[in-house]
Amino acid sequence: MLSDENQQVKAYLLAVIEIGKDHDVAEKIKGLDNTAKINVDLVFGEYDLVAVIETESIRKLDRLVTQVRRLDGVLKTVTLVAS
Repeated sequence: MLSDENQQVKAYLLAVIEIGKDHDVAEKIKGLDNTAKINVDLVFGEYDLVAVIETESIRKLDRLVTQVRRLDGVLKTVTLVAS
C-alpha cells in the first residue's frame, strides 16, 4: 500500500470501450493532463485500451482515473497501481 500521498505513482488503466469509440477515447485520455505522463495503446482481448499513467501523487492519479471513467464511451475500467 502506498503510504506517502505525494510519492511518484505509476499505474496501468485497463478499459472496455463502446464499439467505434476507441480511437476517440484514446485521444481524449492522452489530452487529460499535461503534467502527467500518459501513454495509451489500443489492444485486442478482454480490454480495448491500456493506459500507462505516471503522476506525482495517488491523489492526482485518483482524479485522472475519475476523469477517464466519466468519458463518453468508457464502459468499464480496472486500475493497477505499480509497486
